[in-house]
Amino acid sequence: MKKFFATLMVLVLSLCLFTACTKKKKEEPTPTPTATATPTATPTEAPTPTPDVDVKGEGVMTYAEYVAAAVDDEVVIECYVQNHQSWWDNKISVYAADKDGAYFIYNMACSEEDAAKLVPGTKIKVTGFRAQWAGEIEVAEGATFEFEEGSYIAAATDVTAILGTDELVNKQNQFVSFKGLTVERASTYKYDNSGSQGDDLYFKVSKDGKVYTFTVESYLCGKDTEVYKAVEALKAGDIVDLEGFLYWYNGANPHITSCTVIGNVNAKSEGVMTYAEYVAAADDDDVTIECYVQDHQGWWDNKVSVYAADFDGAYFIYNMACSEEDCKKLVPGTKIKVKGYRATWAGENEIAADATFEFVDGSYIAPVVDVTAILADASLIENQNRYVAFKEMTVESAATYKHDGSGSRGDDLYFKVSKDGQTYTFTVESYLRGQDTEVYKYVESLKAGDKINLEGFLYWYNGANPHITVVTPVIED
Repeated sequence: MKKFFATLMVLVLSLCLFTACTKKKKEEPTPTPTATATPTATPTEAPTPTPDVDVKGEGVMTYAEYVAAAVDDEVVIECYVQNHQSWWDNKISVYAADKDGAYFIYNMACSEEDAAKLVPGTKIKVTGFRAQWAGEIEVAEGATFEFEEGSYIAAATDVTAILGTDELVNKQNQFVSFKGLTVERASTYKYDNSGSQGDDLYFKVSKDGKVYTFTVESYLCGKDTEVYKAVEALKAGDIVDLEGFLYWYNGANPHITSCTVIGNVNAKSEGVMTYAEYVAAADDDDVTIECYVQDHQGWWDNKVSVYAADFDGAYFIYNMACSEEDCKKLVPGTKIKVKGYRATWAGENEIAADATFEFVDGSYIAPVVDVTAILADASLIENQNRYVAFKEMTVESAATYKHDGSGSRGDDLYFKVSKDGQTYTFTVESYLRGQDTEVYKYVESLKAGDKINLEGFLYWYNGANPHITVVTPVIED
């Protein structure tokens, strides 16, 4: 994403004024060791002291003071260059860090000669003004700097475990890594795919069912760099390790500098069906699939019913043979290889009772798919058994225990909702979400007219009959 100078930038690029710019893949940084003085012929000479990266000069802010400063406050920081975008028109944008945090210095005043000296590790003192843009904390355009003695390169911080949490923003602008993310959508040139090669690359990745947008910033890593080419080549379903700077744009929008493909969610062992082959199989045909557990119903009598998925689709495995001990291992994301028979029951495609399974290395949780817009469309069945969302539904009647109201608390809950004049029956499957769960209690309390959002597995019973796992109220503006 560029600001007002984007048009000028394209012209400058076309005139090849970036020969002095850093457009290469960012190598994984490692801390620079402190130099050890070597004895010389003149033992009375004291070694040159190594600057302490923890020490700030007089009048220089700590990282905490910088972050706490108000927008437009003057700031003075000492930091170490980690990388920078292309120099142009006596300006350069710098990714910098100290031992406590990281900084983005936007369009800092800089000669072409000095830009060539801003190699990773270089210490600089920067004077400018604090700014914030779409959540990104930065030093505003026009800051000045001077070189100082010292060198430091920050190691990548693995933030995979806090991706999607409020804690992540505390790592803003740091050099970070993400492990084992799944590519949900191949890259596009510009965020809306309106660009061409050489523009920023945008791509979507997921972790634990949540989807994020990452970027290869072309002013940092251009079209001839390894990372740009690697991201261009990504396919949906690829599993990747990534590194980059944790830029912020209305949420985390990392500027990626390294991309390594470590596998693909849909990689199948020999003799294992694709999702398309499974769907095309006839009733009673032998089927062998590899899939990832998304959830399961209650275990009983050495059997368990599993909701599973791969990248291409989803599966319902009815009463799969399973010990109680193994059932405890079937946590969401777990990969299993299943052998059984294909069955259809009231329109529901499933693997019949007594299928067997084995554990396989791998992990994947499929993102929620919003099917609200196709709820009344025949194409809805293509999402059968996927984990789906329904937005802004209206409750038509209070829930009943069993479909005909003949049950009691603890039985399945049935309730009717509507959208655009069409009414649908949804279910809280008690073997999946029992009477003590939040969703069961919430659905019991629903009244006609309530506006709600829902999530669940798109089970089929003579039509869509979703097994609901999450219900939240619609918040009116």
